[in-house]
Amino acid sequence: MSIHLGDKKSLPALTERIVETYEECRGIHHLGHSPLPSYREIVEILADLRELIFPGYGRRQNLHLANVMYHVGDLIESLHDRLGVQIARAFAHGSDIEHANHNHEAKAREFALELLESIPSLRHTLAEDVQAAFDGDPAAKNLEEIIFCYPGVSAMAVFRIANRLHRLGIPLIPRMMTEYAHSKTGIDIHPGATIGRRFFIDHGTGVVIGETTVIGEDVKVYQGVTLGALSFPRDEQTGEILRGVKRHPTIEDQVVIYANATILGGDTIIGRRSVVGSSAWVTRSIPSDTTVVIENPGLRYRGGSRPPEYDYQI
Repeated sequence: MSIHLGDKKSLPALTERIVETYEECRGIHHLGHSPLPSYREIVEILADLRELIFPGYGRRQNLHLANVMYHVGDLIESLHDRLGVQIARAFAHGSDIEHANHNHEAKAREFALELLESIPSLRHTLAEDVQAAFDGDPAAKNLEEIIFCYPGVSAMAVFRIANRLHRLGIPLIPRMMTEYAHSKTGIDIHPGATIGRRFFIDHGTGVVIGETTVIGEDVKVYQGVTLGALSFPRDEQTGEILRGVKRHPTIEDQVVIYANATILGGDTIIGRRSVVGSSAWVTRSIPSDTTVVIENPGLRYRGGSRPPEYDYQI
C-alpha cells in the first residue's frame, strides 16, 4: 500500500512522542554510552566457531588436510580480534567490580585467546556428544545426519562454547549465545548449567535446563523436559530474590528422562541409572536404579466401537 505525502505530515510529531519515552522509560534504552556487544556479530562469531569445531560442514565444504591449516589460521586470527572487541564491550557494561578499573581491551584479548585455546578439548567433548546422539537414536543413519540435522547437538555446541565464557566470568555474551540457540532449536539451556560428557537431547523442542542444574555423564533427555526451580528463595529482610544459590536439580550419571517430565528444586537429586517417565512431576530426590512413572490414565470412548483389548483402563 502506497503512502501519500499528506499521510506523512504526522510523522514528525510521532517521532517526538517516541523520543519523549526515552526519558520516561530509561531502563530500556542504551543511549549516550559506549556500544554494547553486537548481537549480529556474536551470531557470526558462533558460525565461525562452528567452522572450527565441525570443519567441512559449514560455509567451506571443499576443505581437505592440505588446505585446512590455512583456513583454520585465518579463522583463528579473525576470531581473536572480533571476540576481543565484543568481550571488551561486555566488560565495559558488566557489573563485575573486579574488572571495573582494568584495561578492558587487553583483558578481553586474553579471554578471547583462552576460549580459542579450549577448542581442541571442546571438539573432543562434542565428538562424544555427537556419538551419544548416534548411539541413542536408531533413526540416525550416520554422524553427518547428526551434525547437520539434530537440534540437540546444535544447542549443545553453542552451550559448551557459552559455558566456557561463563566460567571465565564474561558477562552478557554467554546468554546472548544460548538465547540465539534457543531461538533456533527450541532448547533453552542456561550457560551456567553444568553438563557432563556424552549428553543427548532427543528431538529437543521445549527442553529447559536452568542455571544451577548439574547433569552427570551419559544422560539422555527427550523433548519438553524441564529441569527447573521449585521456588525462588528470598532475602528475609528485603524480600529480594537471592541469586547464586542452587535452585535446580542434580541429575546423576546414566539417567534417562522421557518427554515432558518436570524435575524441580535445588535439593532434588535423580540417582544414577534411574528413569523418569513421560509427564512425571518430580520435586523430591529419587534413589539410584529407580523408575518413576505417573499412573496410567483411563481412556473414555464415545460412539463407534473399540477393540476388546481396550476394555480395561490403560
